[in-house]
Amino acid sequence: MEPKTLYRAAVEQVPTEAYEIPLSKAEILKEGKDLTVISYGHPLYTCSAAIQAAEKDFDINVELIDLRTLYPWDRSAVLASVQKTGRAIVVHESMVNAGVGAEVAATIQEGAFLKLEAPVQRVAGWSTHMGLVYERFNIPDVTNEYEQSKTLLNGYSSAGTPFQFNQPSHTADT
Repeated sequence: MEPKTLYRAAVEQVPTEAYEIPLSKAEILKEGKDLTVISYGHPLYTCSAAIQAAEKDFDINVELIDLRTLYPWDRSAVLASVQKTGRAIVVHESMVNAGVGAEVAATIQEGAFLKLEAPVQRVAGWSTHMGLVYERFNIPDVTNEYEQSKTLLNGYSSAGTPFQFNQPSHTADT
């Protein structure tokens, strides 16, 4: 199944000459230093809107990564970003307990564990199969992504368990 909402959103700048997108090379759509958001496909549109609101409300700077390819995917770019920010939210349309997002979250937990300041969070669909008529209620939206950022920054995981929180630093790294 493909994200049908992209059919009507396909009004973007596309190069007129031939071009290539390298496999397994993520694109950093927005640089940040306090939180990393990793996604691909349609959720990138909602992530951008949620990031704008979170940056305004919480005075943070969020990095947004577009995986661009799912297999192989750019583990090194994702891990470098999370090690820099110390926090990660993975957004994908599949079920929360399956799919690419679960693999990305597991890889972050394994590869950047000592740099994490908070548990890796996921914003995804429900853990059940959904009929097409209910698809819009199941996929991540701006509100879900914003609330997950708020939860992560307030020192609680999505399960409601507290963790130690260090306020994002807005000073240059030394």
